[in-house]
Amino acid sequence: MRAANELGKKTVAVYAEEDKLSLHRFKADEAYLIGEGLSPVGAYLSIAEIIRVAKDSGADAIHPGYGLLSENPDLVDACDQNGITFIGPKAETMRALGDKASARRVAMAAGVPVIPATEVLGNDFAAIKAEAAAVGYPLMLKASWGGGGRGMRPINGPEELEAKVLEGRREAEAAFGNGEGYLEKMILRARHVEVQILGDKHGEIYHLYERDCTVQRRNQKVVERAPAPYLTEAQRAEVCDLGRRICAHVGYECAGTVEFLMDMNTDKFYFIEVNPRVQVEHTVTEQVTGIDIVQAQILIAEGKTLAAATGVPSQSGVRLNGHALQCRVTTEDPQNNFIPDYGRLTAYRSATGNGIRLDGGTAYAGSVITRYYDSLLVKVTAWAQT
Repeated sequence: MRAANELGKKTVAVYAEEDKLSLHRFKADEAYLIGEGLSPVGAYLSIAEIIRVAKDSGADAIHPGYGLLSENPDLVDACDQNGITFIGPKAETMRALGDKASARRVAMAAGVPVIPATEVLGNDFAAIKAEAAAVGYPLMLKASWGGGGRGMRPINGPEELEAKVLEGRREAEAAFGNGEGYLEKMILRARHVEVQILGDKHGEIYHLYERDCTVQRRNQKVVERAPAPYLTEAQRAEVCDLGRRICAHVGYECAGTVEFLMDMNTDKFYFIEVNPRVQVEHTVTEQVTGIDIVQAQILIAEGKTLAAATGVPSQSGVRLNGHALQCRVTTEDPQNNFIPDYGRLTAYRSATGNGIRLDGGTAYAGSVITRYYDSLLVKVTAWAQT
C-alpha cells in the first residue's frame, strides 16, 4: 500500500469478518468485507469474491501479495476475463513454474541442476513406496503448490511414508486448496539460497542478486539476509545466472524468486522451486540494491521497461550496497511449542534506530490477533554498510 501511495495510486483492501481489525483494512483508501458464510481462510481463497470487490470498487488492477491466491493461475485467468490487470506473471508462466513439479521440468530444460525426485504422487501407496525407494531415503515431501513450509515433511524411512504423505496432503489442501505433492531427495548439509528476479513485458530480465534463507524452523524461514555472506564472487555470479536462466526460458514477467539448495559438502547448487510472486523477505533485497520491488511490479504491469520501473538502465547497473538482515516478530508461545498465540495487544512499541525498517502486519496497540491467520506481527529489517 505504501508503494502504491507513493506512485499516487488509490488502494482497495479486502478482509474477512475474522480479520476486520487487521491493519491493512485501515491503511487502504477503501476496504470491503468478503466471504460471508465462508471459512476465515476460505474467504481469501474465493476468486469470485476478489473479482466481485474489484469490479464493485472500480479497481483496475489486483496485487495478490504473498500466500493464499498469490500463486493461483485461475486468479490470473479471472482477471483477464474481467478486464482487470493482474500484477504478476502470466497464467501460463505461473502454471509452468508455480507448480513445483512442473518447475523442475522447466529447470531441466533450461540446463539447471535439480535434486533427484519423484513425479507428482498419485493415490496408490504401493506405487508411491516404489518411487520413494527408487529415489532413496531420506526424502522430503513437498507440496506442488504454495510455499511457507506448508505440506513439507521429512521422511527418514519407509515406515514413515504413508502417514507423512497423508499428513502433508491435508496441510497443503487446507493452505492452498490443492494437496498435490512429490518426494525429493533430502540434502542433509545444505544452505538455502534464493535469487530475486524482475522481468518486464519487453523480454528484459534482471536479477537483483541473492538472499540467504538457511535459518528456518519447521521449514519456514525466520531470518533472511542479503547478500549471502559465505558466497564467493564466482559462486554469486553462478547462482544468479542459474536463476536468470530459468526465468528467461519461460519469458518471465514481474517479480519472482528462484530458490536453490547449496550442498555444503560439494558447493554445488540445485534448483528447488520458483515462487512466482513477491516474497516476505524481499525487503532485504530492496535495502541492498535500492530498488523498490513492489513499485517495480506495479510499473511493469503498466507496461514500463525494467529500466523505467527500477531506475537502473541495465543489469550491470544493479549494484550491492551493504548488508541487510530481516527478522519476523510473531505472536507465538515459546512455552507451548511455539504455537501461534492470540488475543488483544494492549501495548505495542516498535523497534527504531538508524538503518531500521519496519513492515507492519497486525502490530498496533488495540489490535486483535486471531487464531485463523499467520502469527506475523511485523517484519524488522536492519541495514548497515558491513
